[in-house]
Amino acid sequence: MMRLQKQFKEEWEASGFSKPGETVLLAVSGGSDSMVMADLFLKCNIKFAVAHCNFGLRGEASNLDERLVLDWCLLNNITCHSVLFDTKKQAQAWKKGTQETARDLRYQWFEEIRKEHDYAKIVTAHHANDNVETMLINLLKGTGIAGLHGIRPVNGHIIRPLLFATKDRIAEYAAENKVSYRDDASNETDDYLRNAVRHHVIPAMQPWFPGVVDNVNQSIGRFGEAEMLYRKAIEQERKQLLEQRGQDWYIPIRKLKLRQPLATICYELLLPFGFSSSQVTDVLSLLSSISGHYVASSTHRVIRNRDFLVITTLPEPTADLIVIESAPCTIETGKYIFSFIIKDKPVQIPTDNSEAWLDMKDITFPLLLRKWRNGDYLYPLGMKMKMKKVSRLLIDSKIALQEKEEIRLLECNKRIAWVSGIRIDERFKVTDCTEKVLVLKMSLK
Repeated sequence: MMRLQKQFKEEWEASGFSKPGETVLLAVSGGSDSMVMADLFLKCNIKFAVAHCNFGLRGEASNLDERLVLDWCLLNNITCHSVLFDTKKQAQAWKKGTQETARDLRYQWFEEIRKEHDYAKIVTAHHANDNVETMLINLLKGTGIAGLHGIRPVNGHIIRPLLFATKDRIAEYAAENKVSYRDDASNETDDYLRNAVRHHVIPAMQPWFPGVVDNVNQSIGRFGEAEMLYRKAIEQERKQLLEQRGQDWYIPIRKLKLRQPLATICYELLLPFGFSSSQVTDVLSLLSSISGHYVASSTHRVIRNRDFLVITTLPEPTADLIVIESAPCTIETGKYIFSFIIKDKPVQIPTDNSEAWLDMKDITFPLLLRKWRNGDYLYPLGMKMKMKKVSRLLIDSKIALQEKEEIRLLECNKRIAWVSGIRIDERFKVTDCTEKVLVLKMSLK
């Protein structure tokens, strides 16, 4: 038995990739890697079917790739599923690059075939060189420890049983066993980053480190094990430092400052919220800044708010001022829905801060629902007609900075009738003489 075949069989049996009797689905392009993989499965008597994608990107060459795979399956009595994609048209529709589109189409279709025919796993022919290339690219991009594990052998229903084998060993096997395959000319260009690493970076290392691929591949395995320990430690930090309050997350600054290594912990806490490693320095500067300063990712902000860093979603852009011509009506702002309706005065007025019950005799349409501004003031209910600035009312009510942006004022005839979610104005309160009321309710979207 050939050395590669023997090791493949041993690795497969030891891995538990599939259970006895299960059939797996091999992704076969027609290139040397996937054709060798198919040959190994055939000779090791592992039950499998084949899936081939024709992306229509290389004209007749793509059709010849498909013909090779179909003929091989027919010769060896193997079930073959094939599909033709209009990849360029789909890339335009999805507004993605051609390679990204091809990858998404491929894996989406593989999963559909797997489910439809009850195949246990999808098998790809990624090998040791692919693994090393991926790790180097991740390392050079600065993706942190998560990028050092390279390509995972198992990712959901996708398995990669050839990660132990180098490209040279696969090429030797193909030559010794006369495995038919077709070369993809696009692999010889440097148009893609992976090809540049494959053609220039790794060959430059080999004269100095002849076993570079095997050595780095072994290190990748150890990095993966180290990452497992790292993740357990980070999860403990998350539990101790992150507290969810509603839709926001709070990090106590005093506790965070005591952690070491501070920058790494900060990066891991913020990574799920879209922050990059390059933003860690800016976030750390918030630890010594004043309240109100923040750093933003594409989806979230981390705000210094008194003794906390608060992680909150970016506010949706909304109009500063909305005109309300009549009631009933419903208005949406960035975070809330406001409903307006006119009713008869009830026996008892609810005291929920998310509602405002105003005397209709003091209401004149149109009303304005707007963001608050410095200088705004009202006469808060219960304060015996004492004027108070809205900014002070928000401070006294201990409204978090990120919530202040969502506060809306109801203005009637240039008078503030309600500060949303906090207090109505004394001049608009319901009295014994009230007959009709304007009811405002605010709720989260």
